[in-house]
Amino acid sequence: MGNYFVVGASSGIGQAITNQLALEGHHVYATYQKNQFVSSANITTFHLNVLDEQLDFSNLPPSLDGLVYCPGAINLRPFSRITPNDFAQDFNLQVGGAIKVIQSVLPALKNSGNASIILFSTVAVQIGLNFHTQVSVSKGAIEGLTKALSAELAPSIRVNCIAPSLTDTPLAASLLNTDQKVEANALRHPLKRIGKASDIAEMACFLLAAKSSWITGQIMHVDGGMSTIKI
Repeated sequence: MGNYFVVGASSGIGQAITNQLALEGHHVYATYQKNQFVSSANITTFHLNVLDEQLDFSNLPPSLDGLVYCPGAINLRPFSRITPNDFAQDFNLQVGGAIKVIQSVLPALKNSGNASIILFSTVAVQIGLNFHTQVSVSKGAIEGLTKALSAELAPSIRVNCIAPSLTDTPLAASLLNTDQKVEANALRHPLKRIGKASDIAEMACFLLAAKSSWITGQIMHVDGGMSTIKI
């Protein structure tokens, strides 16, 4: 069984990934920023704010088999109402934080000899959606980081990215807070439903496992068909 590090594990997709890895018998080092949760048999939790200047990873083991970076934001506003500072803050969380974490734990990932990094994008980078400029700027950078880093770290570390469509998580709560919103958003997808955190967790755990050992540098669209199918 392996050691995995999940950043942003207290809710939503990060929590689903953490729980699934623990159920599979792996040990998960899981961080929270606001929503504290307690450690259990296979899960060691600790506080982490990726925006802090110095990050303390002294409680991680010397070897990590995988890293999952989940922190993100969904700020949907007209482009004219988003300031350059808004873009910079979003980028700092979603891209700058990922870079700091990866650089900090890279020696532990290299010690594994066959580690996997999972990052997250959005379907909006692929197809373009109204009011998504802020999130698309950051997630577009994440996709570029995925491809460049996968080349640089091959063959010992694989790097892949998951690009979901709208998923039922606390992060998307304001977009799904009525039955009408849920139905309208479900109908926009060829598979006619909203994504679940478990849908994304299944893909993440697959990309972390040896079953995906010949997959790297990929943007995996787990989006109910939205990015490729028009019906």
